[in-house]
Amino acid sequence: MTAEERITLRLPAKSDYLDLIRLTLYGVATKVGFTYEEIEDMKVAVSEACNNAVLYAYAGRADSEPAGEMEVSFVRAGDALSIVVRDEGDSFDAASVAQKAEPLHGKSIHDIQAGGLGLYLMQALMDEVEVRSEKGTEVVLTKRLVKSGEMA
Repeated sequence: MTAEERITLRLPAKSDYLDLIRLTLYGVATKVGFTYEEIEDMKVAVSEACNNAVLYAYAGRADSEPAGEMEVSFVRAGDALSIVVRDEGDSFDAASVAQKAEPLHGKSIHDIQAGGLGLYLMQALMDEVEVRSEKGTEVVLTKRLVKSGEMA
């Protein structure tokens, strides 16, 4: 197993920077060996995690205050790539959200409330999703590289 490799971006928590994060993910994931489809899934998942930081982490701040920051790290360890999205804003209680969530099965798209779907989407697109909320929020999205001949 190779040593862990890490690339970290520290950016203002603004949607203007999501393209930079997605481009960096594309470059890193391509070097690791992920397929185009896998990279597109990862881009959607990381966009959801970053959007949560942009929309909710610093929502209580006045417009006159400087924008908060988010840190996005791309960590390769062996055949896995983890994307860590961290902010220092208001914490997010993932366990509480999961308990309150209603099953989506059998509902039409019009019956589903906006908001709260991001976590489901991240879990559907990634192999592993961890949410830690001590000071701020940290979301760890992990995708493992499936080698040719292995079953997913």
